[in-house]
Amino acid sequence: MSKAEKTKQFIIEKTASIFNTKGYLSTSLSDITEATGLTKGSIYGNFENKDEVALEVYKYNSNLLAKNMARSLGEEFPSTIDKLNAFVNFYRKNWKAVFENGGCPLMNAATEADDTFPSLKKQVTRSFEIWIKKIADVIADGQQNGEIHPTINADEYGSLFIMMIEGGILLSKTTEEEKYLHMALDRIVFMIDKELKILPS
Repeated sequence: MSKAEKTKQFIIEKTASIFNTKGYLSTSLSDITEATGLTKGSIYGNFENKDEVALEVYKYNSNLLAKNMARSLGEEFPSTIDKLNAFVNFYRKNWKAVFENGGCPLMNAATEADDTFPSLKKQVTRSFEIWIKKIADVIADGQQNGEIHPTINADEYGSLFIMMIEGGILLSKTTEEEKYLHMALDRIVFMIDKELKILPS
């Protein structure tokens, strides 16, 4: 990694939680210089403008979350049902850390990803599409190996899981009541056990 690349990575890592907590539009150049200890000239020597910093920070935050969640859906858990339950448990175990860092970076960026910041909107849309597909693919694999009912719509359940989790995070973060996230997670577990899983006859 070159010196310039190291400096860019330093800026991204130092400002990641600030952008996620304060907002991708509300975070100022002064916030960036204060967090990094660098001058404005140094920031603009590595990034074209603040929007480029925001986009790179969003990619960093979303990729970090994706890597952590991907472990839940990986080979460590041999069955489809184990993978889906591990995915739910990721949020049960890590909700506090997620909240302390400003909440889910996908949801936070989504609230700002309107026509005033179309490049961020594009990135957020892609992130959600990727996660829906990851969950849908796990469910589809379960259909292939006989764990999941063959008639259910994998894409639909992938979307439902993301909608319920993000809605639970939003309500819990807003009200400072973790119970709403757990309600959403409990409902997903119910869906896994009662709607997706093929029970032994």
